[in-house]
Amino acid sequence: MKLSLIFVEVLSAAEENYLKAILKLELEHKVSVPTGALAHAFGIQAPSVTDMVKKLALKKLLKYEKSKGVRLTDKGKKLAIAIIRKHRIWETFLVQTLEFGWEEVHELAEQLEHVHSEKLIDKLEAFLGFPRFDPHGDPIPDKKGTIVSAKAIVLGAAKVGGNYKVIGISDDSTELLHYLNKLHVKLGTKLLLQSREAFDGSLVIKIGSRGTESISAIVANSLLVVED
Repeated sequence: MKLSLIFVEVLSAAEENYLKAILKLELEHKVSVPTGALAHAFGIQAPSVTDMVKKLALKKLLKYEKSKGVRLTDKGKKLAIAIIRKHRIWETFLVQTLEFGWEEVHELAEQLEHVHSEKLIDKLEAFLGFPRFDPHGDPIPDKKGTIVSAKAIVLGAAKVGGNYKVIGISDDSTELLHYLNKLHVKLGTKLLLQSREAFDGSLVIKIGSRGTESISAIVANSLLVVED
């Protein structure tokens, strides 16, 4: 995906959050996003979503058809990707420079992503050495909007007996990150998949040079890995 991120539109935090949510749902489902799905994502009533959607449609940031839902325009995608870029750069800065834990930075980055200074983000990205991935393994879009995703599989689909390296997570909930901290699992951790339970898909894994642990299928399917 290559889209120029140069723009002058200044939106409210709420409007930016809608664009980001719509882009995420579009990428997941590859179809127009029903307003009901947005209402569920934000935990609000459908009429409130419809009001915001109409407002964004007037700004030419999305197309809305009552029967089909919403879809971002090219302009809306550029803005959404720019917001995601800011969020992931801020997360990287908070972890690498200020030494926050990876379980602490999402909410902080949610606030910082609404700072409207492209120059600040460019300088921050350069200061960090132009990182390609954030602390959770998510790809950071570059200034042109290019998103390069690593070819990974979930650990739950990996082969028993295989050696793997953690390169990301599909669920960055605080609860999961706290749990992974207890297991001493982070980005770059090496895992040996020793066995899989046929009944519930739980796994027994060896974590680096540490001992073995049993993890649920939910956790296994949240860990993105590549062969090591």
